[in-house]
Amino acid sequence: MSDSTASTASAGSAPDRKSRAKQNASITIGALAVMNIVAVVSLRGLPAEAEYGLSSIFYYVFAAVVFLVPVSIVAAELATGWPETGGVFRWVGEAFGPRWAFLAMFMLFIEVTIWFPTVLTFGAVSLAYTGTDENIDAQLSGNKAFVLAVVLVVYWLATFIAFRGAAAFSKVAQWGGIIGTLIPAGILIVLGFSYYFAGNTPQIEMGWGEVLPDFSNFSNVVLAASIFLFYAGMEMNAIHVRDVKNPTRNYPLAVLIAAAGTVVIFVLGTLAIAFVVPQADINLTQSLLTSYNDMFEWAGIGWASPIVAAMLLIGVLAGVVTWVAGPSSGLLAVGRAGYLPRFWQHTNKHGMGTHILLFQAFMVTALGVVYVVLPSVQAAYQILSQLTVILYLVMYLLMFAAAIYLRYSQPNRPRPYRVPGGDIGMWLIGGVGFLGSLMAFVFSFIPPDQISVGSPETYVGILVGGAVLLIILPMVIYAFRKPHWKDPQTEFVPFTWQLEHKHPGTVNESSTATAELSEKWEQSFDATTEGGAAAGASPGTTAGKHSGKSSAAGAGSRGTEQGGRTRAHRPRPGPAAGGSTAV
Repeated sequence: MSDSTASTASAGSAPDRKSRAKQNASITIGALAVMNIVAVVSLRGLPAEAEYGLSSIFYYVFAAVVFLVPVSIVAAELATGWPETGGVFRWVGEAFGPRWAFLAMFMLFIEVTIWFPTVLTFGAVSLAYTGTDENIDAQLSGNKAFVLAVVLVVYWLATFIAFRGAAAFSKVAQWGGIIGTLIPAGILIVLGFSYYFAGNTPQIEMGWGEVLPDFSNFSNVVLAASIFLFYAGMEMNAIHVRDVKNPTRNYPLAVLIAAAGTVVIFVLGTLAIAFVVPQADINLTQSLLTSYNDMFEWAGIGWASPIVAAMLLIGVLAGVVTWVAGPSSGLLAVGRAGYLPRFWQHTNKHGMGTHILLFQAFMVTALGVVYVVLPSVQAAYQILSQLTVILYLVMYLLMFAAAIYLRYSQPNRPRPYRVPGGDIGMWLIGGVGFLGSLMAFVFSFIPPDQISVGSPETYVGILVGGAVLLIILPMVIYAFRKPHWKDPQTEFVPFTWQLEHKHPGTVNESSTATAELSEKWEQSFDATTEGGAAAGASPGTTAGKHSGKSSAAGAGSRGTEQGGRTRAHRPRPGPAAGGSTAV
């Protein structure tokens, strides 16, 4: 999961939209592959896999085959068949109804919330290593009070920046991925392999026999399960499948190229760390920085270590500021459709969901206190990282199940892109993705041998209790929802089964495209809104009291084009907004 962001298209006249659609259809295979790579690559988790030495190659490739590629291809079919605002909420809701859709959306929101302390821990370590004394830097990076202070100060600062809307941080987000991820990745790989090929003894066992892991030890798979989260976010660019020439051929090819490129970057970056840092000394939060220190000292440019640490910190800050507004805006859009009380739909003059953002900030604050309870920063980092994986995988399990089920419940619904191989192909690719996600989900509960997490019972108890609580919570919210929760001014398009007066999950032989159904609904919505305005009821008055809806900004504001029609803004799932997993 990376820190990239995407721009949104602005609305325009029909001829302009048609012209832009024609231009957008020229996205090349290479361009889409690069977009996917940038959306996924992050260096933060590489030390976790460096624990495995050469066997990390197997885990990266395995996770790519059973998760990365299936997610990308399946999401492409879902995004083209049901392109309306909603992403995974809409896809799961089309298949199984709004209850499970709300669970999927809530998992994304909570997963990102729990992810913040882990990525900010990495940021705190990066800040500690901007000093000139490595011993002092190492002590500071392991100080729980220092880490907690950085997590809270930076996150609350990011929250207040997010209050001012996307314009306040969009440029920072765009450059953050380049400065804080891609450039440091290139430096890490070049120096790491230069160190190895210069004749230095690597800190891992070499040989082809080391590539295959020891399958007899289940605990070896625990840290490897976190690789699935490395690849999370590839589905965010699935919406662009409609803008690719000959998508049936070119989109899968771009996905495979992106998957190969992502695997290469992760493998080479992980091995670069493993070459330099002894496996017994690998620390999940510090080893990336100590690797840079050792490499720069070897190359005679030790002065560069604080510079790279600062670059990594910039990447973390940009990613957090960007991510703060993304899923929260998605939850706001879903909430305004009637799934959250009106209190949580409140927005400020910039259209940002202030109550949701504050709730998210208080949750991050509470999670930050975990660092005081657990035996080490590394243990807290591992537990929160695993809980993040567990919740994200729940969402992916629902997504894969929805894709397979929709082949039977809505068999004739037009899909500009389909998973190759017909229903068998969907069962094969979607089934592999589902089983791979399920396997990683189960393994995520097993305590790792490589990291001290205190009592194994406490470790498992925190994960099980946390996962159960966070899965039950959205179910309870949904069960107690009220009709008046729905904002009458929401532009969230109903599900196709609602528009066609069917029940969720029942077989629907309709061959009407989703875009056509949405167009008719929008015309009715616009007519109703205009009629209300003419009668003296100002559009937005009802919602404004509770949600602060503005015509210029907000999760519900019109501003992104979908299918040649001005649509409601679609925030990214990826670090900030964008893509298919956020609403």
